[in-house]
Amino acid sequence: MITGLLMSALLLWTPLALAALGGLLHRVGGVVNIGLEGQMLAGALVGALISGATGNWVLGVLAAGATGGVIGLLMSLSITRLGANEIIAGLGFTIVISGLIGYLLRSVFDVSGTLRVAGLDPLPRVLGLDPLFLLTIILVPVIGWSLRNTVAGLRLRATGDGFDAANALGLPANRIRDTAGALAGVFAGIAGSHLVLGQVGLFNEDMVAGRGFIALAAFYFGRARPLPTALACLLFAVFDAAQARLQTAGVPAQLIQTLPYLVVIAVLTATAVREVRGKARRAG
Repeated sequence: MITGLLMSALLLWTPLALAALGGLLHRVGGVVNIGLEGQMLAGALVGALISGATGNWVLGVLAAGATGGVIGLLMSLSITRLGANEIIAGLGFTIVISGLIGYLLRSVFDVSGTLRVAGLDPLPRVLGLDPLFLLTIILVPVIGWSLRNTVAGLRLRATGDGFDAANALGLPANRIRDTAGALAGVFAGIAGSHLVLGQVGLFNEDMVAGRGFIALAAFYFGRARPLPTALACLLFAVFDAAQARLQTAGVPAQLIQTLPYLVVIAVLTATAVREVRGKARRAG
């Protein structure tokens, strides 16, 4: 039972961690990415369609990442070039994407909510693990090292720490933020493709189910550091896997389904308390 729970948690961890790592990069650059949810949903649909059309999961994943990247870039441009509020822009893009996908499902594919794509090529598995899981494992140390030791990482951190100062030093701060936004979208789009190609094998307009917002909570809890962020995602994934199993034990489904989100609230509360106490110690 424990082994099954762990394997389920690792499966659920992959899209959470991918989206959270993307949001982390955008956050390090100084922008809170609220649009991860919509980018994941768009990536899931495009990944399913391209995988089914080509019979190739690799092309499905690449298309999903490209779709998320384009949306992420457009959202970032609305913030950096048009002066949109980052919270409103992120929520706005998510709402528009969700509405557009719902319209396409009904008007183009003539389905209500769920789309089964013929010829969909799922992710291959070795010992129960898929390539995107391995990619995510590799990305955690690579992103951490890159933020500390590369020119691009140092410039991203400088832009996030002081936008005006970075501009004064001659850094293209807006372009750096836009690049981070596009990368966040790529990661979120790939995360969405994992939901379809690595988990359920079909697309549903409600399949992301708040995971983009849970990813947001994860990189806040991890203080925008890759390893703590990935571990926070694992914590959420364990509770998500547990709630799925508890439903078979006769516990009311409506109560159990709230479990991962109650954990998010508890984690965010603990993070806020930790920050307040830290500020109090520094002030004293």
